[in-house]
Amino acid sequence: MATDFDSAIKQLQATMTTVEKVLDVPAMKAEIASLGEQVAAPDLWDDQANAQRVTGRLSGLQGELERFTGLRSRIDDLDILVELAREEGDADTLAEADAELVRLQKSVEQLEVRTLLSGEYDAREALITIRSGAGGVDAADFAEMLMRMYLRWAERNHYSVEVFDTSYAEEAGLKSATFAVHAPYAYGTLSVEAGTHRLVRISPFDNQGRRQTSFAAVEVVPVLEQTDEVDIPEEDVRVDVYRSSGPGGQSVNTTDSAVRLTHIPTGTVVSCQNEKSQLQNKASAMVILKAKLLALKKAEEKAHLDELRGDVQASWGDQMRNYVLNPYQLVKDLRTSQESGNPQAVLDGDIDDFLEAGIRWRRGADKANA
Repeated sequence: MATDFDSAIKQLQATMTTVEKVLDVPAMKAEIASLGEQVAAPDLWDDQANAQRVTGRLSGLQGELERFTGLRSRIDDLDILVELAREEGDADTLAEADAELVRLQKSVEQLEVRTLLSGEYDAREALITIRSGAGGVDAADFAEMLMRMYLRWAERNHYSVEVFDTSYAEEAGLKSATFAVHAPYAYGTLSVEAGTHRLVRISPFDNQGRRQTSFAAVEVVPVLEQTDEVDIPEEDVRVDVYRSSGPGGQSVNTTDSAVRLTHIPTGTVVSCQNEKSQLQNKASAMVILKAKLLALKKAEEKAHLDELRGDVQASWGDQMRNYVLNPYQLVKDLRTSQESGNPQAVLDGDIDDFLEAGIRWRRGADKANA
């Protein structure tokens, strides 16, 4: 059956018009121009934290705009290609157009998912914390694998990443890590990754070659903006300083520049050791603490609403994805049933299909609970 190019291209163009309204492309272009002027200012790097925020935001917005305009341009090119192929009766070119149509439909569908991100904080940048769980050294290694997965995903999308803290395990891997993804809608997109991830494989750390199951927890919260109201009295925070350390506990700093903040009322603990000065680390740690306290407040409000609704469903943060490397190869999301038979590609950052399925699943769950 011949492809109905006219109908398919018309549908793609209509979808892109909807996406353009949701993205608010004119506002995006205006913000890019404003941020470009800030980046050009000679005193930009006098405030390094603000400079990283500005350059990260600019890079993320430019990537989003290029993705949108690139897709629109490819749709226009496809329309022209089909017209020329028809005029010349060129079957090979029509086959090439058919393949490009399939690729475009997939890309536009992924971009369309953005229209589902309408939560209060979905447009924000994301702050991600990964912690190793049960499973000993395998769990610490798994936590590092997950961090690499998200960093590779960000790299694929040309998103800027800022690592705040990495706590290395003694033998291998990470006890925990905290990093920010500076991109529009990073929180709305990555929030579906929150929960417990499970790895099954032959342990490279077991000299008897036994299969090992290990766990790691992923927490995702939105990065706060200056307009957010999170007031933390000074007496509610305990500040501890210590020396930064690298893999195996090797000292990489001869001064007590690393900072750990403990919010006494809630017991929330955050740390930052990746900046050179104690002052910078304290400022970054406070950004993380405020973001986590805001997320905690929202979680408490949601729990109260769920209680009023009589909601007895498992929470979003429960086990949500399995990565099985042995005795077979499969990554499967337990909420959406999205799966991949290529775990290595997934661990290399190919997680867009899982993100899309998670966003659609969450939208459906939100509608069911409305």
